[in-house]
Amino acid sequence: MKLVRPGALLGAGLVAIALAEAANAGGLERDGYNIDLLYEPGFAAEATATYVLPERKLNNVVDTNPANGIGYDGMGGGAANGVKTTPGYWIPRIGFKAGIGESIDCLANYSEPWGVHSDPGLNWMGANDNIETKVNSHSYAATCSYRFQAGPGQLRFIGGLFYQQLDGFQERLVAPVPFLTGSNLFGNGIGRLNMSADGTGWRIGTAYEIPEIALRASLVYNSEVKLNEISGTLDLRQIPGFINPANPLLGKSTDVTGSAAMPQSLELRVQSGIAPDWLAFGSVKWVQWSKLQSVLFCSEATLATGPCTPSHRDTSLDLLYRDGWTVIGGVGHKFNDQWAGAVSLTWDRGTSTGLGYQTDSWTVATAAAYTPLPNVELRLAGALGIMTSGSSGKVVRDGIEYGREISYDFGNDTVAAFQAALKVKW
Repeated sequence: MKLVRPGALLGAGLVAIALAEAANAGGLERDGYNIDLLYEPGFAAEATATYVLPERKLNNVVDTNPANGIGYDGMGGGAANGVKTTPGYWIPRIGFKAGIGESIDCLANYSEPWGVHSDPGLNWMGANDNIETKVNSHSYAATCSYRFQAGPGQLRFIGGLFYQQLDGFQERLVAPVPFLTGSNLFGNGIGRLNMSADGTGWRIGTAYEIPEIALRASLVYNSEVKLNEISGTLDLRQIPGFINPANPLLGKSTDVTGSAAMPQSLELRVQSGIAPDWLAFGSVKWVQWSKLQSVLFCSEATLATGPCTPSHRDTSLDLLYRDGWTVIGGVGHKFNDQWAGAVSLTWDRGTSTGLGYQTDSWTVATAAAYTPLPNVELRLAGALGIMTSGSSGKVVRDGIEYGREISYDFGNDTVAAFQAALKVKW
C-alpha cells in the first residue's frame, strides 16, 4: 500500500488533532505542546492561528458568604442565571524547522501553551469569588531529533528544551459594593492580585516512521516547569483600612510571592495509511494537572510569622485540579493531488473536582489541507463540542474548606473552534 503525496493527507490529520486538543483543553491548557513540524523533511516554516469560543454559562448562583459583597447590578445582588464567564480567545504558534545532514532535524518555535480568561464581571452574584481572572503564557522552545534506518522505516530519538514566561491577574470583590450607600469615596471594594513567573523545562521522546504508508508512532514526554518564585502584588487600595484595623494589608498594595509548577505531560500519537488515499490517526494524552491545587501567596510580613500554608496566607488561587486525559480518533482522505480532509472525535476528561466548571467534553473536528504548490500547504479546520453539565460549591480537601464564597450549576454548553495554518517548505 502506497499513498501518493501523503503530505497533505498527514497535514489534514495533524491539524484535526491540534484543533481538537485546543478546543478541549483542561486545566490552564491552551495550545499545549506541538512539535509536528519537526517531522517535515528538509526546511519548513509554519504559522498557525486558532480561535476558541467556549459558551459556558452559570446558573442558580448563590452567594454563600455575602459579608464581602454580593455583586452589583444597579439594585444590588447581580445576576444569578445565564452568567457567561468564558470569552473567546486567540492562540498563535509559529515555528521554523531545519534539516541538518541526513539524520538530524531541529525545530525552533514560539507558542502559548497555558492560559485562562474568566470574565463574568462585577454584576453577578459571585463577584466576591471572581470578577475577572486572566493568565497568559509565552513559550520559546528548541527541539532536535536524530533518526536512522531501522527495518522498513526510521527510528527517531527526540530531545529539547523550552523556556516559559507566565503572567496574569485576578480581581474579586472583598468588601460590599456600593460602599457607604453608593459612594466610592473610600474605594470600590475590589481587590486585585497581579502575578508573573518564569521557568524552564525539557522534553524527550521517540518516533518510528514509514513514510511510504504514512505511518508514524510517537511517544513524547514534556517535563514540568517549576515556577519557584511567582512574584506579584496584592492590591487592596480600594478597601479602606478602617473596615478591619487588624488587617495590615488593607488600603495599600503589598508585594507577595508564591510557588507552583506547570504540569508534566505524556502523549502517544499513532497514524497510518489504511487503504490507498485513506489515513487513520489517534492520540492519547495525559497531563498532570493534579500538581495545581491551591497556589498560595504570602507577603514578607506574613512569612515572618510562619510558613505560607492554606491557613496562614494572604490570598490564593484555589484550583483543586485532577489529572487530565484526552483521547482522539479520526480518519483522513486524499481527494486529489491538491485536497485532503479529515474528521475526528475527541473525549476530554474534565479537570474540576467539585470546584469550577471544567467537566468532560466531546468534540467533533473537521479539517482540510490544500496544496496549491508542492512546497506550500494551507490548512483549515473547525470544531464543535459539548461541555457537560455539573455544579460547583464547597469542597473539603485535607481538612481545608474551599469554595466557600459561592455555589452554582451549569448545563451542557457548547464550544467552537477554528484554525488556519500556512506551511512553506523548501
